[in-house]
Amino acid sequence: MTEHTQRAAGPPRDMTVADLAIWGMPDLAFVKRVTLDDQVGWSIHAADGTHMGLAPTRDLAFAAVKQHDLEPVSVH
Repeated sequence: MTEHTQRAAGPPRDMTVADLAIWGMPDLAFVKRVTLDDQVGWSIHAADGTHMGLAPTRDLAFAAVKQHDLEPVSVH
């Protein structure tokens, strides 16, 4: 194993922005259902958690992500 693939035993840890970049996740955008002011919307986030936008429907959120050459992934 290389030093990048070795992992110490122990509980899992939160992934850092650097961890996500190593995995090549900049091509993904996460879509999550949210409620704002009693209205449902769909929040779009980059892999590092940066908020990218909000759409009124899941279909529109996925279309916006694809329009920007990213792969949408649902977050539950």
